Amino acid sequence: MKDQVLDQIFNKPSFPLKFERLELDDNFRIIDTSEQVQRFAERPEEVIRGKDVRLSFPELIGLEDILISVLQGEQELFELQAIERWRENNVLVYIDMYIIGEQQENKFENKLIVLIEDVTDRLVLKQKVAQQANEKNLLSSALISCENYMEQVIASMADALLVTSNSGKIKKVNRAAQQLFGFQEKELINQPISLIIDNDQIFIEAIYQHSYLKRKLHNLEVVCRTKTREKLLIDFSCSVIAKKTEGLEDIVYIGRDITAWQRREQRTSAQYAITRILSESQSVKQGIPQILQSICQNLGWDLGELWTPSQYIGTSVQGDSLKAVLRCVEIWSSRLISVREFKAITWQTTYTPGVGFPGRIWIRRLPLWIKDITEDGDTRRSQPAAKAGLHAAFGFPILDDSEILGVMVFFSRDVQPKDKDLLQMMGSIGSQIAQFIKRKQAEDALVESEERYRDLFENANDLIQSVDPSGRFLYVNRAWRETLGYSEAEIANMNIFDIIHPEFKQHSLERFYSVLSGKKLGQVKAAFVTKDGQTIFLEGNINCKFVEGHPVATRGIFRNVTQRLAAEKALRHQQKETERLLLNILPAAISNELKEEPASIAEDLADVTVLFADILGLTEIATSISAIQLVNLINPISSAFDRLTKQHSLERIKTINDAYMVVAGLSPRRRDHAQAIAIMALDMQTAIALFNTENNQNFSIRIGIHSGSVVAGVIDLNKFTYDLWGDTVNIASCMESQGIAGKIQVTEDIYKSLCDEFLFEKRGEIEVKGKGKMTTYLLIGRKG
Repeated sequence: MKDQVLDQIFNKPSFPLKFERLELDDNFRIIDTSEQVQRFAERPEEVIRGKDVRLSFPELIGLEDILISVLQGEQELFELQAIERWRENNVLVYIDMYIIGEQQENKFENKLIVLIEDVTDRLVLKQKVAQQANEKNLLSSALISCENYMEQVIASMADALLVTSNSGKIKKVNRAAQQLFGFQEKELINQPISLIIDNDQIFIEAIYQHSYLKRKLHNLEVVCRTKTREKLLIDFSCSVIAKKTEGLEDIVYIGRDITAWQRREQRTSAQYAITRILSESQSVKQGIPQILQSICQNLGWDLGELWTPSQYIGTSVQGDSLKAVLRCVEIWSSRLISVREFKAITWQTTYTPGVGFPGRIWIRRLPLWIKDITEDGDTRRSQPAAKAGLHAAFGFPILDDSEILGVMVFFSRDVQPKDKDLLQMMGSIGSQIAQFIKRKQAEDALVESEERYRDLFENANDLIQSVDPSGRFLYVNRAWRETLGYSEAEIANMNIFDIIHPEFKQHSLERFYSVLSGKKLGQVKAAFVTKDGQTIFLEGNINCKFVEGHPVATRGIFRNVTQRLAAEKALRHQQKETERLLLNILPAAISNELKEEPASIAEDLADVTVLFADILGLTEIATSISAIQLVNLINPISSAFDRLTKQHSLERIKTINDAYMVVAGLSPRRRDHAQAIAIMALDMQTAIALFNTENNQNFSIRIGIHSGSVVAGVIDLNKFTYDLWGDTVNIASCMESQGIAGKIQVTEDIYKSLCDEFLFEKRGEIEVKGKGKMTTYLLIGRKG
């Protein structure tokens, strides 16, 4: 490479490389450049003769000793390789730099020659070749280990794997499939898949999905049978392995046993459904049939019965329960079975405690399971049950502490082994149903007793209501109905949470459950929505009535405070409006101080910047238009200045006719007050120019600026006039009044503090009253 570089230096045309060239003196300043060398510089604008090369090529910083060595001939060549440069449109290029010394007779005239080569294509190609080689090696290694790895995966899979031909013959099974279905491998190979799957629809679906829809079959739940004919629910995913010869495809089945999961889901659904029924049902007669249906449908049983010692559901047994006579008072059955004859016999059958399946549960007061009802020995119902196709049965008592209220019994068409977990869950549900029955009995008694108080409540002016634990209305008085506008028929079908305003609903729900739990609350606030959509605000008290430790009803007495709250809201709104108007007159800090302690306010501010501006041309035009027209003309300009004041977080002090006064550093206190006022002044010039363009006017603005200390405050509390006093204000005013139309005149103090950031033009000296001659400058714009 050294020889190639030297060839390029001495312009040998036979050498194919193309370099860009820089010549440097012994202070590393640029003497000469080639035409395109700027495109490889970090800062192209610095590639100028006489400029230090390190400004445009920062890679050379820190290499000065090496460069001097090359310059003096102690080192023949120095290279920097693979330097990155980002070009326009985020294009990355790579360059190599070669630095060679050019010796002269006078060693002080020695030069450094810097040659720059674009090596992007070469480096990119090298990277691609290396990447392709790595990918090839990785692929080769993966292919070598793939077959062994897949065999290990299949053997260790927790899910069952089966492979069949397209005719349904089993070709391969893994260890998990053998354990799941209870077969040995030799018992399954070459056997039809129907040996373990009740329905061969899965096989047909898999072929159809592959042939016509070109996709796999996922999450197909299938009932399967073990070697002992036990039912399992398996979640299968199927895919077809295509082969070159059409019709010789293999089908892969991957299955997971979800039987236990399904049972848990069924039981969770049953518990949820029963809880919902118990909370929403208005009476026992309404809730019991729904409970029987829900248990059967959620758990997959076919028939459910309720047996009680009385013809009327919800009436507890009086006296000795051992002398009770049990009758079936409610039956629910699915449409999949024909049980007309079995039902007819059941309606006519009675049991005494200890006799028959319901009687045995009654006397034991514990859940009971029968694997097959035909083997139970019940001469009255065993044979009709078998004829109807019913086999397994379980039942549980409806038990509240020591008092038994009834028995529920359920039947299935399958012979099923005892499920202890299900019996335990049903025992708990029996207690919930018993509590529901007792609660409804207490509610009925409560409604009866509260009839005595209706006359008193009806004549009350306050809103009175009684609500059950589920939120249903038990009673509302006349004032409640007239205030909210609902009829008695509408109230009977409503829930308390139907009329609570959405913003109060979550809070009211928490209060409601707190009262039901026995917690005593102080004054309660709520908002109801009337029938015509109005919001009524209420205050009052709520308490709860308990029977045997269980909540049966909440009672609420409320007073309508809507008008009072509206008056309070109007007062707060008026206060906010007053504060807003005050803020338009005074700075926020002064406004807050006046609200806390009305008095004269004055303070010394050591470091602020004041701006005075005067719109030139308004005085002449004012003589030819009316006062209203003049105001309409000035208002857009003043509004534009106000927007700029707010944008830059400044404080407008006053506007007098065509004059405008602004201060920075007052509220909030800030170190950059001079910069902020300078930017404001430049923006005001732009605003005037834009106004002239849009309104065909020729106004100009004259601005003066000065920084220093001022006294600021409110003197007249009757008019709330806020103003500034001091030399700083007077000098800023002189900068404006003795300024030049269309220009921004500033003092020397402003110039010194802002000359690094802004462009200025020196005007000279002007005479300032009380200060003598002062040197002033004109603010032109921002640097950069």
